[in-house]
Amino acid sequence: MTDFIDKLAAQREIGERISVFAESLHAEESPELRILERKALEEGIPIIRPHTRGLIQCLLEMLAPRRILEIGTAVGYSALVMHTYAPVPCEIVTIERDEERAAEAERNFEAFGAKEITLLKGDAAQILPQLEGTFDFIFMDAAKGQYIRFLPEVIRLMRPGAVLLSDNVLKEGEILASKFAVTRRNRTIHKRMREYLKAISDEPRLRTVLLETGDGAALSVRRRGGESGGRP
Repeated sequence: MTDFIDKLAAQREIGERISVFAESLHAEESPELRILERKALEEGIPIIRPHTRGLIQCLLEMLAPRRILEIGTAVGYSALVMHTYAPVPCEIVTIERDEERAAEAERNFEAFGAKEITLLKGDAAQILPQLEGTFDFIFMDAAKGQYIRFLPEVIRLMRPGAVLLSDNVLKEGEILASKFAVTRRNRTIHKRMREYLKAISDEPRLRTVLLETGDGAALSVRRRGGESGGRP
């Protein structure tokens, strides 16, 4: 048991060193976004990490999305990253239930002149069923215990070939541990996130891979050609 724990600790140390190194490379970021990032960090507002930002920028280049949906706006940093680096003009719809953060996001969108971003205020569980059409890229970065609750509507809103990026799915490694190894108040989130990861992995309409990027991310693609992913 001691050897196993030592190996686990060594692997975690290597993983942390890799993460620090990757983030030190810094994906491209505009001066305006850097100012907004610094302000959010100083105020203790959680925003995407540099490595996750780089992943989003790569996905934008690959997908060239025309419609993007974000669940969890916070102060608008990640929406503005997508607005800044989308290779073609696109519509961005973002949802935020916290009134203060939504108000700050609106101010930030106005300051950036980001008229293509539509902010919807309220609970995503109530807003998602009202959305029409499909999206090319969906970024899930809301309350972690709610991911499983949003999933059915998210899948409905994905066109074939669309990508879903679910952020912070490992919760600083807690999701990998037994539920008894996490604090009692975090056990519900632990349980729901594990259910979510299993759901997107088993979902026949999706193909999913788990990434160590940032605090863990799940990358899911809506399959083409039916549930099997093969040709009709």
